[in-house]
Parts: sequence; C-alpha cells; structure tokens
Amino acid sequence: MTTRLPPPKKKDPIARTLQPTQPPGNRSREAQGLTAMAAVGRFALQTCAACDRVQYPPQQICGNCLGDDLPWRDVDPAGVLLAETKLHHANDLYFRDRMPWRLGMVKMDAGPAVVAHIAEDCQQGDRVRLSLNLDRSGHAVMNARPETPGPNQEDDLQLRELSTDPKDRRVLIVDGKTGLGLALVKAFKAAGARAIYVGHAEPWKTSPFLEEIKAIAADAGGITLFPLDVTDTDSVEKLASVLGGKVEIMVNNSYHLRPGGAVDGLDMNISREEMDVHYFGLLRLAGNFGPVLRSRGADGDHGACAWVNILSAYAQVNNPAFGTYSASQAAAWSVAQCMRAEMSGGGVRVVNAFAGPLEDEWHQMVPPPKLEPDMVAGRIVAALQKGLEDLAIGAVAEEIAERLAENPKEIEREIKL
Repeated sequence: MTTRLPPPKKKDPIARTLQPTQPPGNRSREAQGLTAMAAVGRFALQTCAACDRVQYPPQQICGNCLGDDLPWRDVDPAGVLLAETKLHHANDLYFRDRMPWRLGMVKMDAGPAVVAHIAEDCQQGDRVRLSLNLDRSGHAVMNARPETPGPNQEDDLQLRELSTDPKDRRVLIVDGKTGLGLALVKAFKAAGARAIYVGHAEPWKTSPFLEEIKAIAADAGGITLFPLDVTDTDSVEKLASVLGGKVEIMVNNSYHLRPGGAVDGLDMNISREEMDVHYFGLLRLAGNFGPVLRSRGADGDHGACAWVNILSAYAQVNNPAFGTYSASQAAAWSVAQCMRAEMSGGGVRVVNAFAGPLEDEWHQMVPPPKLEPDMVAGRIVAALQKGLEDLAIGAVAEEIAERLAENPKEIEREIKL
C-alpha cells in the first residue's frame, strides 16, 4: 500500500531551501516523439510499417528488418516487472535531493523491455501498466504503476514528481464571475486542493456564479475571494504581493468574447478589450506571478507545479464569426509558448487547454456540440493529475487538433460559424 502523503507543514525558516533543478534533459530527435505523445496523454511507440515490430528506445531504422518507416502508434501498455532496485546515491543534482528512487525493468506484452520509474506498490513479478509522463525537464519518461490501482496511489512521491496533482496544493483561479470559474472552484475542491483563491473584477457588477462561490466558501471553507482585474496592472501587482509566495497552481481563465471579424462587424474598442484581457492580461499575470512561482518549483512535495491557460480552440485556427476574439486567443497562445520555455527552469509546467464553444450567452447562435463548464473543469483537473501539457476539450477542439495535424489548409477553409 502506498504511504499516505502527509499534509504540508509550515516551512522551517532555517532549513536549506532547495533550488529548482531538472533531471537530465538530453534527448535524440527521435526521442522527442515520446515527449509529443506524453504531452497529450497517449502511450504510443514507433511501430515498423513493414514487420509490425514495436521499437524502444526510439530509433531511425527497425531493429528487426531495418525498415525506415516507423510511424507512432498506440500500443498495449501492460507488462511484467522483471526486476527492481532502489537508488540511494546519485551524482545528478535533481535525483540527489530526491533519494531513494525506485527503478525497474518491465517486459512489455507488446515486445520491448524498458527501464521505468516504478511506483511504491510495484513488486518484482507483478503485472504493471506503463505510462509516458513528462518529467520536470519537460521530457518523456516511462512510469510503471500496479495493474490494479491501490489506495492512496496518487500520494506516491515519484508519481507526484511526474504529475501536477492539485491535492494539498493552493490554487488561484483568475476569474470567478463566470460559469467556468464556478465549475473550476468545485472541481479543485473535489480534487483536494487545500486552498482556493478566486479573483473577481468589477465589484459593482453582480454575478450569480460569484454569489454561489461565496456560498460554497461560507459552507465549506478553504475558499478566499480577492479583487483581481487582469486589465489593471496595479490590481495584478497588488494581488501578487499578497499571494505570489503562496500559489502553487495558477489557472488563467480570463474571458472576454464578442462576435465580429476584421471586415464584417469590426469594432476597435471591442478588439482592444479582447487583447487587453487575453494577451496583455496574460502578460501582466506572467510578469508578476511567474518569477515567484518558478522559484518555488522545488519547494517540497507541495511546491509550485503548474500554470494553466484555458484557451479557445479557435486560437489554433481563426473562426471568422469571432475573428478578433480568435486573434486575441492566438496571441495568448503564443505568449503561453514563451512562458513554457521560461517556466521550465523551475520545473513548473505550462498547461494549455483548448476548449470548444461553451454553453453560454455569447455562443447562443453556435450550433452544437457545445460544452458545459463542469465538463471543461473536470477535464482540466484530470489533465493536471495525469501530468499532461496540452489537451483539446470537446468534439470541436479535438477535430480541429486532428485536422490541423492532417491538412491545415482544409480546416482553414472550412471553419465557420
């Protein structure tokens, strides 16, 4: 049985503060394919098109027939743990601070034998299930869990290093005045977050969603509301001075949507507002919360671990019916990619969630399928628990991602309201 993770303790002011370090990050060009699979939660390996031999580690030619057509395909992640060991010494700075560390050799049912990080419950001879996870350097590693999950498995310290589980962590949700903001509060509360901070702008403007959050806070506790306007630099700076050293997961769900394109229905004021919320708002958040969040990536088993940006699927391909909104989302996505590189030094993962149209007042004329906020929030929390980096939420977002991979021009021509 996995040892239950103790709740976080107050930091010892005289104890050595761990500086963020990363596991070894050198990978071959072929091995970057594993990272691409891990980022979206797939367990896929190279499989020879000629002889169907599954290849591991990734390589340029098949080890069986020397064929060079090795597409990535989903394979059976099951196997048997042949041998296991526990490391008590390492010269690498990252592993030195995290000893002991368990490794094992797993014989996959699909063929290859792989070296994997193994969970506490795994014993030699056990059936296990492998997964591809991103480590703190942002590269894929093999991880083995028991075939039948045991109690407290999410508390395993090695699994926790390879995920961004919100359990016992403090979360800041940027906008609590939307249906999605309310759904996020409920989802993170159910996932075991020990504190949830909720931002809200324009105090003069009422919101039934914010009132429900206040009711939940009064009933269950652990939820605190703060004024936060991402379009106001002073507001962001003020909150960062209060919460910057406490937040372990940032959720940027800032949202300002209006219909209109570049030719039809252009309104420069609306376009500026969309850019101010989605692009400049993200810059303000990144510049004020990012440095402290990054510095706390090694702050114990409950340290800072993730920055989540909830973006529209139309950030990837412009929807002319919401043309300027799509452009502001694309700008935010570009900033998020910059943040991913900058935050990686502290082992903090930048997670981009691309969602399809929501079931809200601004998507009334959009035909189904549309997403309920609870579904979006649940998918985001699940992605954090699995340690994903990119996810498409809903049929629209998933189709856009698939068709962009196949034929970008086709989806560009066909996307419309």
